[in-house]
Amino acid sequence: MFDEQVAIVTGGASGIGRAGAERFAGLGARVVVADINIEAGEEVVRHIVSNGGDAKAVRTDVREPDQISAMVDETLAAFGRIDVLVNNAADLSLLAQDDHLLNTDPDIWEKTFRANQLSAMVATKCVLPTMLAQRSGAIVNISSVDGMSGDDTRFAYSMSKAALNQLTMMVATGYGKQGIRCNAVAPGLVLTPAAEDGLPPPVRQVFDDNSLVPAFGAEPSEVATVITFLASEDASFINGEVIRVDGGLLSHVSLLAGMRSALREGR
Repeated sequence: MFDEQVAIVTGGASGIGRAGAERFAGLGARVVVADINIEAGEEVVRHIVSNGGDAKAVRTDVREPDQISAMVDETLAAFGRIDVLVNNAADLSLLAQDDHLLNTDPDIWEKTFRANQLSAMVATKCVLPTMLAQRSGAIVNISSVDGMSGDDTRFAYSMSKAALNQLTMMVATGYGKQGIRCNAVAPGLVLTPAAEDGLPPPVRQVFDDNSLVPAFGAEPSEVATVITFLASEDASFINGEVIRVDGGLLSHVSLLAGMRSALREGR
């Protein structure tokens, strides 16, 4: 599907990013694993190469625009082209300080936007000249259902993901006629090891009650499948879309889980 193509995955050393990098490689792409954790990135590359793929790890702190630009330059020096950019990197360490508005320091808001949204904008800006010269390219932004609904916590994170959704539509609108497609994937709960370890049984039950499928969360590989689809020619007529991978979490009225529980108790 991606033979002779080059895909950059930011935050490619773990979670959704790693699953995406490995899937792109399995489908024939040469992959750049851009991550601040270069040791973990190199481990992903070793795994890809051991399975017959071609990959390169580049240490990249996406909070620093100069490092993003250098990573893109290194990609071009190594592979000569860029066909896919997956803007996946985010600073999840800030979530512990990211509460509702009255409790969220402006500094946390700025750091969150720099890592989650500005980084995607800069990476997109850096790859666009190459993609425009090629008259082709696919950009996939990793958003979140948090950017599509209200909550009483993770104020800065949710706003950064909403901004990422808008970036998706703006890039699609501005460059679609020149062969560039830009879409986003908005996961709900993704069952990374860190997420599973941090979910006490009552919270698991809340997700399960509000899911419209038997599973209460998605595996990283399931999100990676959607990413590679959106980047492929199979999705050539899809542009400017935000695709939820949330088990139907946002597809129902907010009363659904409570009403089901009340009806069960009433019986």
